[in-house]
Amino acid sequence: MKRKKSYSRRFLNCLSIFVLLFILFSADIQAQQVVDKTVATVGDGVGVPELITYSDLLWQLALDPNAPINPPTSEDLNRALQLLINQRLFALEAERVPRAAPTEKQIKAEIERVLAQFPSTAEFEKRLRLVGFDSINDDNFQRIMARRVAIENYLDFRFRSFVVITPEDEAKYYREVYTPEFRRRNPGLLLPPFDEKRSQINQILTEEKVASDIEKFLDDAKRRAEIIVLSEV
Repeated sequence: MKRKKSYSRRFLNCLSIFVLLFILFSADIQAQQVVDKTVATVGDGVGVPELITYSDLLWQLALDPNAPINPPTSEDLNRALQLLINQRLFALEAERVPRAAPTEKQIKAEIERVLAQFPSTAEFEKRLRLVGFDSINDDNFQRIMARRVAIENYLDFRFRSFVVITPEDEAKYYREVYTPEFRRRNPGLLLPPFDEKRSQINQILTEEKVASDIEKFLDDAKRRAEIIVLSEV
């Protein structure tokens, strides 16, 4: 009788350990899997609409060191969705203006720019593995980065290269924005001369104009495009 009780106890202990290991293993596998679904489609009414999947959202969040991805928040997922919708709209427009594909050098520079936001390459690749990539050399990851570069190249061509900032614009900004802001932040300090700050002011005005033009473009593109959100995130 004692032997039977001892055997039963050992059996139950082994069974408990097995169940615990199974639960832990299943949880680990579940954490590594990316359950995919189509979240939205973006089309121009001509070609096949572009899909935005749940994986796309996670891939986008993986590039942001401040965004949790295991699990992601609804706010971050929706922010990623809007960003990807904008990217798809740019991509559709860029297809109408064929340009050279991004070079390996440009793609490498973009990866290094993203990497610089993280404590280390290992930390970044850890995030990539959580969303289904092997490393920064993963083919799918490389394609995503190439597309980002292609869109950025299009934005440079479509918006930045056509910006004109006049000397009058620079002088007005120095007089009406830079000077009062400098004096507010640095009371008692000598105001830097206009010529010393001219290049910086030109860059600020250029980026403001580019941002304004991009916003107008997106507003117009969204009115013309067929954007369908299929699944709330």
